[in-house]
Amino acid sequence: MGKLFVWDRFFENIPKILPYLSVTFSIVLYATLFGVLLGILIVLVQIKKIPVLVSIVKVYVSFMRGTPMLVQLMLVYYGIPALLDPVFGTNINREWGAVNFAYVTFILNQGAFLSAIFYSAITSISYGQTEAGLSVGLTEFQTFHRIVLPQMVKTAMPPFGSDLVGLFQNSSLVFLIGVTDIMGRAKTIGTATKHVLEAYVFIVLIYIVISLGVRLLFFRLNNKMSYGKEEMG
Repeated sequence: MGKLFVWDRFFENIPKILPYLSVTFSIVLYATLFGVLLGILIVLVQIKKIPVLVSIVKVYVSFMRGTPMLVQLMLVYYGIPALLDPVFGTNINREWGAVNFAYVTFILNQGAFLSAIFYSAITSISYGQTEAGLSVGLTEFQTFHRIVLPQMVKTAMPPFGSDLVGLFQNSSLVFLIGVTDIMGRAKTIGTATKHVLEAYVFIVLIYIVISLGVRLLFFRLNNKMSYGKEEMG
């Protein structure tokens, strides 16, 4: 049967797996960028209390935050083709490619989670500060940009960092719909060689290093943003 773990196999797997890290990063990048935009739109709907839309948004956010990521991934992967293919006569599973379903799922998921972070951050700032800005002649945009936004960013920074770590870790699920990311590549290596432990140990190290790196980055950003406040205190 051979040894369960061999260092030679471990190092041989590194160049086979590492290039597929770009797939994971692309999912995280798209989900973060478009998730931020979607989250901002959701917050605007909630703050402005737009009729009908605010109810839809509440149901959407509750669903995305209350269901497992894997369920959402499967619903998007199987649900979109089931809804659109009969209507338009398409074959979306073949035309899109699995990674595009991953993009859609993670963007929708991030939009919901980030909207909750942004909404909590902006509502934690007293409206009196906005009134004070308006009373001294600032426009609504200037008041938001100079007074509200800096405090909002400071408040949202820690949970945003934690969410980013969770996003990176959850991206490991995409191999279940056929996306060849680092997890998918490890699976194919295991199938071909009958040795999976070395590949998965390397992936564990990747997740640990990147997760710690992201946490450290946001820890330093948070400290930097708090520096002036501490000095004033």
